[in-house]
Amino acid sequence: MSIATLALLGALVLAGGGLALRGERVRGPLGPLLLLPVLAAAAVLAWRAGRPSGAVAVAGVLLAVAAAAAGGGPVTTAVLRLADPDRGASRRRASDPEVLRGGAWIGVLERIAAAATLLGGWPEGLAVLIAVKGLGRFNELKAPVAAERFIIGTLASGLWAVGCAGVALLLRT
Repeated sequence: MSIATLALLGALVLAGGGLALRGERVRGPLGPLLLLPVLAAAAVLAWRAGRPSGAVAVAGVLLAVAAAAAGGGPVTTAVLRLADPDRGASRRRASDPEVLRGGAWIGVLERIAAAATLLGGWPEGLAVLIAVKGLGRFNELKAPVAAERFIIGTLASGLWAVGCAGVALLLRT
């Protein structure tokens, strides 16, 4: 079952990366949200697998962090579209002031850091991470639309990273 868990995590990396490379051209939330049941299946398999060998556990950690980084962007974009379907991200122009600049790259780094803090046994790091992110965006968050996107995006992205890290933690126990 450990190998099946690794295979599902690998599939999440590939599918999430493929969706991320397509970027805003992804239409509708269905594709990205199909990553959720795959992550759930990986969690169930990891839970049932028992304690794997050291190499499998290390591979699980690496694949979980990669899945957090790769799949979180498409999932977050899908959640943002569901939260505000009238203003789909694909219709936004680059000059739209309500779009939080650098959000995609910040999200990737945020998910890597979130997964790493959990896997490193420092869950308090999540609070530090969110505080730093909020301070960095402080001036931009005065606009209600930007604040709403920030909160929804941060929560969706963070929950995805926590889920991916949870699979690796289940593999280690």
